[in-house]
Order: sequence, then structure tokens, then C-alpha cells
Amino acid sequence: MLSIEESPPTGSLALFNLGFRPFFLGAALFSVTTMSWWMAVYIFSWQSRPLGISPAAWHAHEMIFGYSIAVISGFLLTAVKNWTGIQTPHRVPLALLLLLWLVGRVLPYFSQAVPIELIAIVDNSFLGILFLVVAFPVIRAKQWKQVGILSKILLMLASNVTFYLGVAGVVEKGIHWGLYSGLYLILSLIFVMGRRVIPFFIERGVDEPVKLTNRKWVDRSSLVLFIGFWIADVFLNHQNLAAVLAGILFLLHGIRLAGWYTLAMWRKPLLWVLYIAYGFLVIGFLLKAVAPVLNISSYLATHAFTVGGIGVMTLGMMSRVALGHTGRNIKHPPATLSWIFSLVLAGAIVRVFFPLISTNQYTLWVGCSQVLWILAFVLFLLAYLPILLRPRVDGRYG
Repeated sequence: MLSIEESPPTGSLALFNLGFRPFFLGAALFSVTTMSWWMAVYIFSWQSRPLGISPAAWHAHEMIFGYSIAVISGFLLTAVKNWTGIQTPHRVPLALLLLLWLVGRVLPYFSQAVPIELIAIVDNSFLGILFLVVAFPVIRAKQWKQVGILSKILLMLASNVTFYLGVAGVVEKGIHWGLYSGLYLILSLIFVMGRRVIPFFIERGVDEPVKLTNRKWVDRSSLVLFIGFWIADVFLNHQNLAAVLAGILFLLHGIRLAGWYTLAMWRKPLLWVLYIAYGFLVIGFLLKAVAPVLNISSYLATHAFTVGGIGVMTLGMMSRVALGHTGRNIKHPPATLSWIFSLVLAGAIVRVFFPLISTNQYTLWVGCSQVLWILAFVLFLLAYLPILLRPRVDGRYG
């Protein structure tokens, strides 16, 4: 095992000791501000068009390449250190990496004065540097099983480049290709990491012995079919084929989720939140499968994937990782955690299911979902800001 180069803890501020701290904090703050911006634009007709594209497209971009990538960055910078035993960026390099991500979030709002080429270079530089700083310890430690995760970061970079080529008018469908490819790549990361950690967390987190089931044929077939679904839905625009593949993926991921079930997890918020989040991904495939038949909006499936799947999953993972990597007992989380998870879950339910009941109130449902999302992340910030800022309780560095 390669040794981790650490320094003794100094001072009372630990924000840049390890990647999860600044990026989880940045992701939570950004999710509140960018969702507030989207609410101002969508509900209150505030005029704002970053990059000159539709506000809906920009909202999608920032939730995928802004918020979600920040959470993924914090997770990977922390996990890779544990996997390889090699220190990932910390202190000044970590602060500079966060600054680069932040500049990429701010510059597009000044797109009338800043060239689109410069904005694209800054935003994509972050993903390129993230790939390098994650790839270096993986390659040095010869952890070749992590290559699949590295390849997804490169594909995320390619997707974001495609998006900007679409904004610049170079690639006709670049915005659509870039956004949906980015979304499906994030889902693929969740499928890979969820398969690794969710049953592991449940088995070790419940108060009684339990053995959960994983099936290799589900793992392999779901991966191949998901690639086909991505191609059919995004590049071929073959909605019937995409619906058929989504139906099969609904069954496969439903089988996987059933194998992870245990009644004991419902007593542990940090467990049931991850399980329900994965359940929303399964529901997303179901909605995608039935959309052409029932003539319902495909955006319901999209928001099952995003608000219900990615939103709930990332909030649950940030809550758990922040506790575990600051030396706190994950079996005794903050008392407000159930409320935090309940709020974001309520937002997902309102956004995905209520439009099925009454399409006439669609704007109301979107607004309610936005408010619930914002409240959930504000409560998360109140509960976790001291945890993310202060040193580990066990005195270790990180």
C-alpha cells in the first residue's frame, strides 16, 4: 500500500483538507442559488439568458455540469485517496480547483462581454484537470478497476464540449446531445457506484445480520442495454426503441433493487434515502417506457432521473460521506436529517407525479418542487456547515 502524504492538523478551519469538504459545500450553496435563479425565471418571468440560450437549457446544464459535477468531484477526490493511498489535491491546489469550478459557474452570466470560447475553455478546463488529478493516483497505484470511472469523466468532458459547440452553432444538435449525454453519464456513475456501496452500506448499517443479493447477469446486461438506450434516445432520436430498452432496464434495475431490500433499513435515514433515490431511477425508466403509449411528457422521466434520482442520491451521499470522513458516528446523524431527506423527496414526488394527476396546475407543481428543493438544501447547509468547516473529531487530517 502506498502511504498517504499527510500533514498534522493545524488551526480550526479544515475546509481544504480533503476534496469532499469544499465541493460538497460549494454544491449545496450552488444548488440553492441556481434553483432560486430558475424559480425567478420560470415562475416570476425574470429575464436572464446566460450564453444566449433558453433558460431551461441553462438550468439543465448547471444542474448537470455545475451541481452534479461538484458532488462527483468531492466524492472522487475523497474516494480515490482511500482507494489508492495517495494524497489528492488539498490546501492551495484544492482551493484553486474549487475556484476554477466557481469561475465556470459565474462567467456565463457575463456572456455578452466575455467570448463564448473563453467561457468554454474555463468550464471544460475544470473537467480536464479533475480527470488528471483523479487519474494520476489511480495509474500510480495501478488500480485498473477504476478505469471505467475515469473514462466517464472524459466522456463528461466530451459532452460538455459538445454542449458548447452547440451553443456556438458549430454542432446543430450539440446542446441536446451534450445535456442528455451528461445526464446519462451521471446516471451510469450512480449505477456503478450504487452497485458498489448501497448494499454494502445497508448490510453494515442495519442493526441485524442481513445478506443482500447481487446478480452478475443483471450488472452486465443492464450496462450494455443502458448504452443502447443512451444511443437510441439521444443520437438516433428513436423514441420507440428507447422506450423498449427503458422497459427492460426498468425490470433489470427493479430486480437489482429488490435484492437490496430489507425491512431494517427503514429505521436508518442514511440507508433508506439511498434506496429510495435508486427507486426513482427505476421509476424514470418506467416513465420513459410508457411515455409513447400513454402520451405523457418525457420530462417526467427526466425529472425522475434528476430530482428524484440524482438529487436525492447526491444529498444522501453527501450527508453520509461528510459524517464518515470527519470521524463522526454515521449511526448518529444530525437530528434534522429525516426532515432534510423528506423535503427533497417531497419535491421529487410533486415534480414527477403531481403533473400526472393534474396538468392544468403544472406551473404550481414546478414551483412547489423548487421551494421544497431549496428548503432541503438550506437545512442541509445549516446542519453540515460546521461539519464541513471544522477538523475531524478524531484529530486526524482530512
